Amino acid sequence: MDALRDGFAGMDGPGVQRLERHACFGGFQDVYRHRSGALDCDMTVGVYFPPRAAVAPCPVLYWLSGLTCTEQNFITKAGAQRYAAGHGLVLVAPDTSPRGDGVADEDRYDLGKGAGFYVDATQAPWSRHYRMHDYVARELPAWIESHPAVAGDARAISGHSMGGHGALVMALRNPGRYRSVSAFSPIVAPSRVPWGELAFATYFGADRAAWREWDASELVAAAAERLPLLVDQGDADEFLATQLRPDLLREACAAAGHPLTLRMQPGYDHSYYFISSFIGEHVAWHAAALRA
Repeated sequence: MDALRDGFAGMDGPGVQRLERHACFGGFQDVYRHRSGALDCDMTVGVYFPPRAAVAPCPVLYWLSGLTCTEQNFITKAGAQRYAAGHGLVLVAPDTSPRGDGVADEDRYDLGKGAGFYVDATQAPWSRHYRMHDYVARELPAWIESHPAVAGDARAISGHSMGGHGALVMALRNPGRYRSVSAFSPIVAPSRVPWGELAFATYFGADRAAWREWDASELVAAAAERLPLLVDQGDADEFLATQLRPDLLREACAAAGHPLTLRMQPGYDHSYYFISSFIGEHVAWHAAALRA
């Protein structure tokens, strides 16, 4: 179809530009820049169109990346396009945070640009731009799902590390929006680990009660929807005991009766070698839910 050939370049309202296009497993891996009102800056996002999108609208799987990453890490390292092509899924991988000269930042990897934590900040100066939850949950899907190759009523979400936290929180805070959710090495209890404590104190201030609204291990207790959680975690991950703490999510889900499949994978670390080893299983998990 002409719409697939043109991609979003054929729907380019103000501030939309295609930066890359690569033929990939019978479809196209694109990268776009667009203006975000929620974040008040330009954002980049990778979009993979599978070959099936040329003849029928396809469900969409959103991927949220981790600290220091951009859309490039997932689209160049995970190898997910092969599986998305086979299952007929559109893959959407946004950047991890707002960018630009006027965006607040810190001279460290775990705060500011590259570390948006998929939350809506309330503290100045962060609150002006750091509204990644609003962007991922509402603004980005409204744009992506307006494309005729995308089935707007069938969406799933996944992510890695900080992005795994983002995926779990997006699903738990927005019941009915996603048909499935999964995560690799997620930060499951950010209000109780150093990465999360730093980010939350900066973006929300000192009130720890506000932090709990962005913590998956806290949200499962009152979840309005019992959407099953799939989590893969490497047991050789250098951040396992200090930053990730999957045991806290296991305990919270057991107490709440929330369905959780937590798979500890022997010998795997925190890298994309781990993700690429199991991404096919995650894509198949989401494809089954999106077909249901």
